[in-house]
Amino acid sequence: MQRTKSKFVSFIGRFGLICTLPLALAACNNGGPFAGFGATYASLSDSRFTVPAVDTTQFKSRYLRRTVSYNGRERPGTVIVDTDNRFLYFVLPGRQAIRYGIGVGKKGMAWGGRAVIGMKKKWPTWTPTANMVRRDPKLKKYLGGFKPGIGNPLGARAHYLYRGGRDTNYRIHGTNEPYSIGTAVSSGCIRMLNQDVIDLYRRTKVGMRVVVRHGRRNAASL
Repeated sequence: MQRTKSKFVSFIGRFGLICTLPLALAACNNGGPFAGFGATYASLSDSRFTVPAVDTTQFKSRYLRRTVSYNGRERPGTVIVDTDNRFLYFVLPGRQAIRYGIGVGKKGMAWGGRAVIGMKKKWPTWTPTANMVRRDPKLKKYLGGFKPGIGNPLGARAHYLYRGGRDTNYRIHGTNEPYSIGTAVSSGCIRMLNQDVIDLYRRTKVGMRVVVRHGRRNAASL
């Protein structure tokens, strides 16, 4: 009887392991199906809006925010955008950087070079450029400005990139399309998860340098 009971317990143990194994593997894949409810990407109240939690299964786990080593030449406070690898780095003291996943410009629309943060805005208004309207006439209705909110293409925050004292019309901004992180889908702007762009916004100041690089293997090692 005892031996039969032991076999039964052993069977239940193996059965339980088999049943829970797929869930364990799912949890390792892109942070797990419920990872969007963790502290980093949980829903949050910001001003008069509520930023929804991020479902992190919509993109690869490599694009989740993390602190990494940085051995490059740029000084702390610099923003480095690695368009090829879809990463944005904010350089910290002590040879470290905060790395964020991003979405970048479509082929032929990518922008590169050096700029500065000329202006910052919380819950910005979005206005399409003349070129955007030319490519998609339906955007003409937004020429008066798309009011701030969760549905706004600029998301919760926007950094306005200037060069030579002039607005380049390129932005580092939030997005209401988490699935676009890690892809080349924008009109040239750099898009981030709303939780990530809020975090970056807290760290940046007007006048900080931005370096947008193409064709590099890893901006964090430069």
